[in-house]
Amino acid sequence: MKTRIHVNQHVIKRNTKTGERKPVLTCKTYKGNNYAHEAVILGPSKVIYRPDKPLSCGARVWIETTSEVIVDAKRTV
Repeated sequence: MKTRIHVNQHVIKRNTKTGERKPVLTCKTYKGNNYAHEAVILGPSKVIYRPDKPLSCGARVWIETTSEVIVDAKRTV
């Protein structure tokens, strides 16, 4: 299963402004999104920068892997 991980700039800015600590990583699969503070990729992955063809969410840089991803040291994606 392909997983795409990206950092949500808007959440970082909101956290800075409000003092909240909401997760800024989005781990996307065909099953849905998981939000996390930490993600461990257990195998090969690649970083993609595609400014002319961003993801539907607007991300222009993301990490892509078919390896297992552990988010927040408890859930597996």
